[in-house]
Amino acid sequence: MQSEFVEKKQGESRSSSVAPDLASDKPVGNDLEGGQYYTGFLRRATQLLSRYGIETHGIAPVPAEERIETRWYQMFFVWFSANMNILAFSTGTVGPALFSLGVNDSIIIIVVVDLVICLLPAFSAVFGPKLGTRTIVQARFSWGYFGAIIPAILNVFSLQGFLILNCIIGGQVLASLSSHLDDTLGIVIIAVISLVVTFCGYRIIHWYESIAWIPNVIAFIAILGVGYPQLRDNQSTAVSRATVAEVISFSSILTSSIISWCTVTSDYGVYHSPAASSARIFLYTYLAFFTSSVTCHTLGAAFAAAAPNVPVWNAGFNNSSSVGGLFYSVLLPTGTFGKILIALVALSIPSASAPTMYTFSTSFMAVAPWFAAIPRWIYILISEAVLIPVAIIGAKKFYTTFVDILNVIGYWSSVFTAIILTEHVLFRRASFSEDQYPITTWASYTLLPSGIPAVVAFACGCGALVPFMSQAWYVGPVARHGSGDVGVYVGFVVGAIAYALARGFEKLWYKKMSKSDA
Repeated sequence: MQSEFVEKKQGESRSSSVAPDLASDKPVGNDLEGGQYYTGFLRRATQLLSRYGIETHGIAPVPAEERIETRWYQMFFVWFSANMNILAFSTGTVGPALFSLGVNDSIIIIVVVDLVICLLPAFSAVFGPKLGTRTIVQARFSWGYFGAIIPAILNVFSLQGFLILNCIIGGQVLASLSSHLDDTLGIVIIAVISLVVTFCGYRIIHWYESIAWIPNVIAFIAILGVGYPQLRDNQSTAVSRATVAEVISFSSILTSSIISWCTVTSDYGVYHSPAASSARIFLYTYLAFFTSSVTCHTLGAAFAAAAPNVPVWNAGFNNSSSVGGLFYSVLLPTGTFGKILIALVALSIPSASAPTMYTFSTSFMAVAPWFAAIPRWIYILISEAVLIPVAIIGAKKFYTTFVDILNVIGYWSSVFTAIILTEHVLFRRASFSEDQYPITTWASYTLLPSGIPAVVAFACGCGALVPFMSQAWYVGPVARHGSGDVGVYVGFVVGAIAYALARGFEKLWYKKMSKSDA
């Protein structure tokens, strides 16, 4: 009896056959999955949408018998498309535009950072097919039921911030096509397309992502072909020597842009068969992230570095405030063909915003049981209502908005990822078996871990990174001495160490209590 008590408190018990009940502390799944708690209009609307093929599944883990999708190549294309776009291109421009780095320095930083950091979202993606759980739901196996509310809330705000960036860039690109268009109209168009794709759900998103990369690849090949002479000439342009602070700060922005996907990637494998090996899922995802990220980041850095020396490009770049204008000015010599490409690039931006908006809804549902009782499509509409007006305001100061959002997301995402990784490797034996992850306990606060070690580690990681932050609105004492912004790295390391110590202490404590009671 005592050992059973300890197992329950630590969330390490075997599967339970207790019937789900939202009002109790027992495992929940089928109730929310079946939409039992939707009432009145929501119930009728959800049932109608389901008949038309709209996904209405909530956040309950997808049972193994329903994870039957075997097109594992989708795990490549969903992330290749999500990163092979002008948003990743914009991230690359930050090095030369904001930190005055030369093209050679920028490219070296990009290759090194992308090679290493892309390992993390690839690792996170494996949880989807293997466990059938959304990222924030899976986090409960380290954060506990109540502790996981923290990353759920943070993810809601972070993903909405990403959506804002996507729409700002899309609006700028469309506005560059004609003087009759402005950022506001472009933002509305991108937001509406993202809404339509996301509203339909998981399978439509995967279908869309399987083709959304095509116009972007064509556009990037075209922009490279047209701009190559100027890029070649710019390589010999003298630039000031990069400082340590500039190098580290740029690498932090690149890291933040990639590691923030760790709170998302698991969601896009929950219907895929667990039959594929972990290595196969990992490899597909890693190659998708690395090839798309390094390509777009490199192109962005190259064109941003060359822009000051090419008057037409510099005018389009508008003092480093319009990535869409830069893109348009490079393709200007191609005439109508270039305009068509630019329009397609803008209209394919939902390849990044659709997955973001989708996980926004599932993260919102994971905040509390009563949120899970509201169907996913309601949160999509809420996101849309907030997205458009905030993006219109944020577009006025693009780079300030861009860097602030990316870094803030990166700070907490790095600590979150460190905790998930440490739990899986050290305390779950790097296994996805039912013995290590009793999925039926996903909504039972007595059967899940306490979450105290995760909350403590998160507080330690976030507290430790503050002195190393370097933002427009705050510069920490360490960063003030020229270290650059290393907060995202400090948070990851401290978070991992603190969690390993706290979780290990918790297990020893319960083991000691069990022996003393016996």
